[in-house]
Amino acid sequence: MSDNQSWNSSGSEEDLEPREDYGHPVGVVEFSGVLSKWTNYIHGWQDRWVVLKNNTLSYYKSQDETEYGCRGSLCLSKAVITPHEFDECRLDISVNDSVWYLRAQDPERRNRWIEFIELHRSIREGRRQKGGIQAAIIIPPPLADSGYGSESSLRRHGSMLSLTSATSGYSATSTSSFKKGHSLQEKLAEMETFRDILCRQVDTLQKYFDSCADVSKDELQRDKIVEDDEDDFPNTRTDGEYNNNGSKEKLFQSLNPKGISGIDFKGEAITFKATTAGILATLSHCIDLMVKREDSWQKRLDKEMEKRRRIEESYKSALNELKKKSHFGGPDYEEGPNSLINEDEFFDAVEAALDRQDKIEEQSQAEKTRTERSTPPPPEDIYSTSGTHRFNNKVEEMVQNHMTYSLQDVGGDANWQLVVEEGEMKVYRREVEENGIVLDPLKATHSVKGVTGHEVCHYFWDTTYRNDWETTIENFNVVERLSDNAAIIYQTHKRVWPASQRDVLYLSAMRKILANNENDPDTWLVCNFSVDHDEAQPSSRCVRAKINIGMICQTLVSPPEGDKEISRDNILCRITYVANVNPGGWAPASVLRAVAKREYPKFLKRFTSYVQEKTAGKPILF
Repeated sequence: MSDNQSWNSSGSEEDLEPREDYGHPVGVVEFSGVLSKWTNYIHGWQDRWVVLKNNTLSYYKSQDETEYGCRGSLCLSKAVITPHEFDECRLDISVNDSVWYLRAQDPERRNRWIEFIELHRSIREGRRQKGGIQAAIIIPPPLADSGYGSESSLRRHGSMLSLTSATSGYSATSTSSFKKGHSLQEKLAEMETFRDILCRQVDTLQKYFDSCADVSKDELQRDKIVEDDEDDFPNTRTDGEYNNNGSKEKLFQSLNPKGISGIDFKGEAITFKATTAGILATLSHCIDLMVKREDSWQKRLDKEMEKRRRIEESYKSALNELKKKSHFGGPDYEEGPNSLINEDEFFDAVEAALDRQDKIEEQSQAEKTRTERSTPPPPEDIYSTSGTHRFNNKVEEMVQNHMTYSLQDVGGDANWQLVVEEGEMKVYRREVEENGIVLDPLKATHSVKGVTGHEVCHYFWDTTYRNDWETTIENFNVVERLSDNAAIIYQTHKRVWPASQRDVLYLSAMRKILANNENDPDTWLVCNFSVDHDEAQPSSRCVRAKINIGMICQTLVSPPEGDKEISRDNILCRITYVANVNPGGWAPASVLRAVAKREYPKFLKRFTSYVQEKTAGKPILF
């Protein structure tokens, strides 16, 4: 076999790549830069150093760590690059069930990345196609050695032999193609027989025609000789040289070719006619059989195509489900303006996450032994004023608003809806939306025995005890201590997937409002409202929520029997809790309302139970 007919045994892509004279593959210039990569729902988008080289996309934690090896890579040969429909800076690259979510700093840089990726892919694809064409023009060994299919074999064999070999090959192929059609197979065998008969008859007729041509040539030669003899000797012939009919006898009987008289031309012609008629009849029968079987084949084909269609649909459906399950934590399946998750799925996911958090909290509370903290409360007179810090006017305004509006009775206001009632606790809500964001004011009233308003507000305001009763906070810190009764606090809340994580920066102040009438109880109040601070700027990691919360407590004392001292059995704390929260983000309104209805009553019961537990057996703090 010649060199141009040899096969590429390895079949690898490297063998098909164009190479320069010095033996190295021709490549594309390397492209690299910083892209934000979606890591997971906890850490979100993180900047990574991304390198595009040799049709492979790799990423490193930073440019300085490239020498330590990449953290992940994708081969772009079968990758699908999808620019995001709404986010102009984002592109998604997927290979099978692996997806990278990437964001550039601006749309122009995203387009440059896409152009370079497509350039690498097109060059690699061009090398593959070039290799494929080279392989396609190679003649396979079986065909190259077969005897027909090459120009030299057609020149080497006669037309009849070429027709015979081609017909034999077709017949053999046809016979093997219809193994189950016995009648058709028999008719094809008959065609083989008729072909052999026709070949023999054609050979015989060819010999006959050749003999006839030789005879015609000899007779012409003989007639020419006889005419020449008559011109030279016109009177030398006797009467016996003429037959009874007056015609001349053949003078050269030896010139008659042998074997012509042995061929029955008429019989051969009849046989040839019968053979061709048999072939035509057999062909007609074959056509009838194929037409009859065509309906059956068509039905089978339709069934197979329908089966294939169902299988393809099932495969696509399963693939979509698998992608959803594999990447359900991706940025498209969480809170956002272009989220692919609907409200029902969003609510189910949030509810399941809250249930898990509750179970974890129950286990941790059962295992945790609370540490006794003996932080003495400051003197009462420090809570009588707002202080002298820069926010004192704002604090005073918030306190007056709570005293004026928060303590008003909601019974006659039709806008307030009672959503939860459990014993002494009642929770009201007024539905308000602004630009699609839920801003429902919430108001709860509760009565707790055995504690005072001072004690409730003390444990609610003092950050020393915050982690003991607050289960939704991930971490917090005091950004600035404004005075003995006011501080600016930054806290991040635990994330409840698929909702985004929230953080809050607020000023918390505790005040004591003296009663105007000696028969009325004093009022203790903690107000928390959002502020801005240079040391706690908003970040892309969390959605900054805005709050305006008031915890208003009044202590009611019932006279003890006889000369007994006042005990905790004689005191009752009446609590009014108001909350105006702007959660920000894009969480569905129905989900936010359902979560508020579920979590606020749990918070009040958990916190008041904690205060009762902490004050039991201790002196009463009025």
